[in-house]
Amino acid sequence: MKKEREKRLIEEFLGGSELAFNELVHEYHPKIYSHCRRMLGNHMDADEVTQEVLIVIYNKLKDFRFDSSLSTWIYRITTTRSLNFLNKRKLKKFLFLDDEEARELNSSDDIVADMENRAKLEKLDEVLQQLPVKQREVFVLRHFEQLGYEEIAKIKNKSVGGLKANYFHALKKVTELMENE
Repeated sequence: MKKEREKRLIEEFLGGSELAFNELVHEYHPKIYSHCRRMLGNHMDADEVTQEVLIVIYNKLKDFRFDSSLSTWIYRITTTRSLNFLNKRKLKKFLFLDDEEARELNSSDDIVADMENRAKLEKLDEVLQQLPVKQREVFVLRHFEQLGYEEIAKIKNKSVGGLKANYFHALKKVTELMENE
């Protein structure tokens, strides 16, 4: 989405146009969901966090200052919300409040027509969940969202060199784990 169009839609939304916000949602919803899905590993959690992100965007868009691109700002919110969700999940698991059967149901919600592709996607999701969170983040942003290292550095507020190292290690682990399974 071009910056001029984004700026116009934001201004229209701030002026009271819900239609303008709907256009932004139409553009960014698939990207937000995809990022959440790769970070969280299942449809139900990704859908929940995606809705949270959209609410945050709706409430905070008035604070957006165009210091970075809108997509960078949205990815930052999405990454933060995904990490918060993962931390809550870890705490629930630690406290034995996690329902194993519900998690199994959640992971099988997405039905892909081609069973072979479905199996590959499920294997990849399992492999991604085995990566350390920092490596998973960089891998998802670089590989699936196809962002450049500079944009990822802005989103994560990290050095490009460190991100490249995380991506290299993540790619190596993903390759090894995919071959072993």
